[in-house]
Amino acid sequence: MKKLVLLLAIAMIPAAVWAQGDRANTIERVQAAGTVIDEIMNAPDSRIPDDIFDSAKCIAVVPSMLRGAFVFGAQYGKGVASCRTDKGWSAPAFFRVTGGSFGFQIGGQAVDLIMVVMNDAGMQNLLSSKFKIGADASAAAGPVGRQASGSTDWKMRAQILTYSRARGVFAGVSLDGAVVTQGKDDTRAFYGRMVPFKTLLTGELPVPQDAQPFVGSLSKHILSASAAKK
Repeated sequence: MKKLVLLLAIAMIPAAVWAQGDRANTIERVQAAGTVIDEIMNAPDSRIPDDIFDSAKCIAVVPSMLRGAFVFGAQYGKGVASCRTDKGWSAPAFFRVTGGSFGFQIGGQAVDLIMVVMNDAGMQNLLSSKFKIGADASAAAGPVGRQASGSTDWKMRAQILTYSRARGVFAGVSLDGAVVTQGKDDTRAFYGRMVPFKTLLTGELPVPQDAQPFVGSLSKHILSASAAKK
């Protein structure tokens, strides 16, 4: 009997180590998403315009740490999203982006992807935990630069504004045809259980300490963008 218990305990060790590794990867992704926001918003001439950032309902980021994942016809990447609530930015929700036509990923180069959800309709699509860009949710390549939004009709055109950064170049990008779905494995790894997208993005769950690098970055730059508009 003791031998059986010992064998079972030994068999469970790889699973525990694997689970810890998965959670470490999700934490790294959250930290990388915060870094992407910091680097982009700290660049004065190539950043998401203040009007757009300050008006965002939700922001989703796929960091470039997923190098080698951007291959035509395969899974493009994993990311994290947060939405504005009455309590501030929500706990992060993990998602995957698949399909679509990514003309910038020649050779499998890793890029940063950012999706800025601009209105309630776009937010409702995100809360559904699965939607297709260009079909379920209208999207457009976002303008770049501190004041670039002044001459655009972005408030009328799209539910989601999309951006990419590769080799130091930050620009709007078309993601038509891409499908966004909840990353259930990543959600379980980070939270220890399955939590629905809607529960996370509507602020029903407190923001974990490990999520602060991303959520804190959003809060900081929202305040900066709001102040810049005044």
